[in-house]
Amino acid sequence: MNRGTSLPARGPRDSELDTLARVAVDSLPSGVLVVRSDGAIAAVNRELESQFRYTRAELIGRPVEMLLPEGLRLPLESHGAESLSSSETTAAGDIRTLVGRRRDGTQFPVEIVLNPIQSEHGLLVLAAVVDITARKEIEQSNNLLIEEQIAFERLVSDLSVQFISLPADRVNDAIRDALRVIGEGLDLDRCNFFRVHPDGRLTDLLGWVRTGFPPAPAPLEGEASNPWFLENMRAGRTICFSSHDEIPNPIDRETFRSYGILSGATIPLSVEGQLLGAVGFNMMRQPRQWDRQTLHRLSVIAAAFGNVLARQRSEESLRNALVEVERLRDQLQAENLYLRREVEDRLGTGNIVGSSSAIRQVLAQVRQVAATDSTVLLLGETGTGKEIIATQLHELSGRRNRSMVRVNCAAIPTTLMESELFGREKGAFTGALSRQVGRFELADHSTIFLDEIGDLPPDVQVKLLRVLEERQIERLGSPRAIRVDTRIVAATHRNLEMRIADGTFREDLFYRLNVFPIQVPPLRERTEDIPLLVWRFVDEFSKVFGKRIEAIPRENMTALQQYAWPGNIRELRNVVERAMIVAKGNKLTISIPTVTTTAPKRSVKLSDVEKEHIRSVLESSGWRIRGSGGAADKLGLRPTTLETRMAKLGITRPKTP
Repeated sequence: MNRGTSLPARGPRDSELDTLARVAVDSLPSGVLVVRSDGAIAAVNRELESQFRYTRAELIGRPVEMLLPEGLRLPLESHGAESLSSSETTAAGDIRTLVGRRRDGTQFPVEIVLNPIQSEHGLLVLAAVVDITARKEIEQSNNLLIEEQIAFERLVSDLSVQFISLPADRVNDAIRDALRVIGEGLDLDRCNFFRVHPDGRLTDLLGWVRTGFPPAPAPLEGEASNPWFLENMRAGRTICFSSHDEIPNPIDRETFRSYGILSGATIPLSVEGQLLGAVGFNMMRQPRQWDRQTLHRLSVIAAAFGNVLARQRSEESLRNALVEVERLRDQLQAENLYLRREVEDRLGTGNIVGSSSAIRQVLAQVRQVAATDSTVLLLGETGTGKEIIATQLHELSGRRNRSMVRVNCAAIPTTLMESELFGREKGAFTGALSRQVGRFELADHSTIFLDEIGDLPPDVQVKLLRVLEERQIERLGSPRAIRVDTRIVAATHRNLEMRIADGTFREDLFYRLNVFPIQVPPLRERTEDIPLLVWRFVDEFSKVFGKRIEAIPRENMTALQQYAWPGNIRELRNVVERAMIVAKGNKLTISIPTVTTTAPKRSVKLSDVEKEHIRSVLESSGWRIRGSGGAADKLGLRPTTLETRMAKLGITRPKTP
């Protein structure tokens, strides 16, 4: 039971495909008429306008009887929705001979090929209309030449209509079938369709060959065997020879002789001025003269194949565009979400404040390295303003037009760290319901700030090392490498050399990060900056709380400068905020914190770090040096070597009371 041809589902590329289809239909040598099930005209092409001498605007929406007054009602009814569900439905491709009426009232015979199409607008009937006035005259005069021309036009018309509505996955099969029909109809021996790449290679061969003859060689031999052929092909010129004597290059002449081709014609296929493919027609039984009419017919056939290439090229471009749009949309959504979080997290921070020699030295280092893409490692105690230094470095760099991406490695759960940094595909793990763009991908052509890098899990350290070495990432759940152009700025308050010694931080990663280290000084080493910082925070909180502060007692400011500030600038800011909350007048008194940390300040000198580490291992082993589980065994040293280092560093076992 034939319910008609169904049009492909409409998608995001329909606009370009509809335009391409209209151009293809308008180029057909026969008229095309689309009629709705109620008998109204839905679409026509230029040839039909010429046949009936109406304009398109005069025909759309009008009853089909104004063109075909007699005999079309029955065919339309036979393709109607009622009969489509019956067993008496006329098959697609049914041919009717009717009488057409032109605008001036004159009548002429037409042949109509009917094809029912089920579309989203309902049932349509696609009719290929051929003016057969000449054929009727031919039938009377028995002129076989014109009869052949009509048959050829019908062939081209059917091929073109078929290609227009064909699903993409059936294009290759349709091309092979079309080549067979052409070869048999024009009494050829071999027909080939192939693509031409920008470098001139001919690939994706599709063909038909008469029984008893070999198929075309694939891939086509290169420049050395076909110089004349390839030169003309790349130039977009039709290549035609009726005998080997017409081939000017002896190399090509011998190549075609070895292929068994006695005569050949190849028509290049260009779309928007670009050579995309070609159709070749060969004779192998006997030579053939390619007269002007035959070459014209072959060119018309080639044009139908050109429409196929144009459609496939358009679809490929649209697919690539949709993939890029989806990628940019995901990135934009992720960036917007990230920036909203950044605004919330960083509200109230400002630029670097201070005039001490310590901070001036840091700023000088920032200016030196900012213009480069070198990796920077910021070292310093917690609360010293390493993130603000990183921001200043980014703002002075050539990447300042894109937002710096910030990651606190200590604040992200270990199980989520990899997907946060490198992204994930949908379904990468249980609960991954959508694709996520990672922070490194967000920071493409920008800067990524990895705060608390010393807390990065060991397995993620390996992947970060690869990013530093290869500048590529892989989303979780995807093997595809994504190249990123990201400048890395890392920061930590931990002693990375000690963490390397205890095996929690990779030594090779440390050396990759430690390209340009900057030591950010603690607040106690830049006490002259404390008044500037205090007044900066006072100004900030005055706007927030609506309070006006005009003075801070001198002795109060001196006490602030004498305090050790174990929490550094962050602690100072919190102290000023508390004072502003309780302030009642325009004079601000800031209380010195009463709770301080009792932990001694650790030295960053390598000898002190080594001494502290060896002492802690000795204490954990009960000061036992030798034997399994002893300090030397844990440290991977010979006992005598450990004893020598203990003596050098002045490490002695404490006396028992």
